[in-house]
Amino acid sequence: MKDAFGTPQSLLVLGGTSEIALATARRLVARRTRTVWLAGRPSPALEEAAVQLRSLGADVHTVAFDALDSASHEVALGKVFAEGDIDMVLLAFGILGDQSRDESEPLSAVRVAQTNYTGAVSAGLICAKALQGQGHGSLVVLSSVAGERARRANFIYGSSKAGLDAFAQGLGDALHGTGVHVMVVRPGFVRSKMTAGLEEAPMATTPEAVAAAIETGLRRRSETVWVPGALRVVMSALRHVPRPLFRRLPV
Repeated sequence: MKDAFGTPQSLLVLGGTSEIALATARRLVARRTRTVWLAGRPSPALEEAAVQLRSLGADVHTVAFDALDSASHEVALGKVFAEGDIDMVLLAFGILGDQSRDESEPLSAVRVAQTNYTGAVSAGLICAKALQGQGHGSLVVLSSVAGERARRANFIYGSSKAGLDAFAQGLGDALHGTGVHVMVVRPGFVRSKMTAGLEEAPMATTPEAVAAAIETGLRRRSETVWVPGALRVVMSALRHVPRPLFRRLPV
C-alpha cells in the first residue's frame, strides 16, 4: 500500500531501461519505495539498472517483457502481481523511430505504432485489471506533447502517442471510483539517449525533472501532468492554430 505521503511501496516499471522510468524509480526508492520490478527485454542494461537500484536499498526483480509480444503479456505480468500487490505501475516503454525512414519503410512505421500503442494497450489493460482486483494502485502512462497535434516532422511517432494518450484518458474514466488512479504524463523534448543527436526543442527537460513531476502528480493524484508545466498553455494554443497556418510553422 502507499504510505501516508502517497509514495508507493512497490513499483512495476514496464520498460525497465527507460531513463525517465529509472530516474523515477531512483527518486521513489529514495523516499519509501522498497520493492521494484523492472520489466523489459533481458539485457545487460536491464541487469545493470537492477544493480543500481539495489545499491540504493531496494529489493529489485527483473521480468522478461516484450512490448511487441502481446500474447505473452498476461503470463509475464501475471507473475509479478502473483507475488503481491503493486502500488504503482509505470508504463514507460516506447520508441521514437526515424520519421524519414519510417515513411519510406512502412514496416518500420508499424513497429513504432505497435510498440507505442498496441503493446501499451495490451499491457495497460492487463495491469489495470490487476490493480482493480487489488482495489488500489496507480497506473502512470508516459505519453508525449507530440500526441497533442500531429506535426509533419514526426507524425508517425506523434500519432502513436495520440492513440496512447486517448486510451489512457479513457481508461482513467473507466476506472474512476474503483480505487485505481490513472495519470497521463506529457513531457516535451527530454534530453536522453533516445533524443541524442536531435535538434533540441524549446523548453527541453530532463528525465530527473519528469521524475519529480511524476512524484508530485502522485501525491496530488493528478490525472494529467505536463513537463514542464508551461507546455500546457503552449500546446493549447498550438492545437487551435488553423491548419493552413499550422502547415507553415517550423514544427
